[in-house]
Amino acid sequence: MNEKITKIDIIAPPSKFEDLKDALNKIGISGMTVTNVLGCGVQKGHKEYYRGTAVDIKLLMNVKVEVVVCEIPVKTVVDTAKKVLQTGKMGDGKIFIYDVVNVIRISNGAEGRDALQYEDK
Repeated sequence: MNEKITKIDIIAPPSKFEDLKDALNKIGISGMTVTNVLGCGVQKGHKEYYRGTAVDIKLLMNVKVEVVVCEIPVKTVVDTAKKVLQTGKMGDGKIFIYDVVNVIRISNGAEGRDALQYEDK
C-alpha cells in the first residue's frame, strides 16, 4: 500500500453545512461523515438572554465533516472548504489534515485505495 490517503476534518458553523456539502459533492467527494459537535475557540462562547437574564454559552454548536481522499487533491478540498466557509470573522471554523496509515472495508476486506473505491452494481 504505497498510495497516499489523507483524512480531512472540517469544523464549521451548522448554517454553512449544506453549502459545504454541495461544494464538496461538486469536486467529487462522494462520502463523508458528519457529526454535530460542541466547542469553543478564542471567543470562548457568547452571551444569550433567557427571560431577561444573561446566560453565558461556553460551548458553541458546530458540525464536523470528515472526508478521506486519495484521488482528489487535498489542496482542492481545502480551497473549496475555505471558499465556502471564510467570512473573515472569528468562528469560521478550522480544517485539520491527517495522514491515514490504512483503510479497511469491513464488508469485503479490501484495504488501502481499494477500500475507498465503490463500483456500481
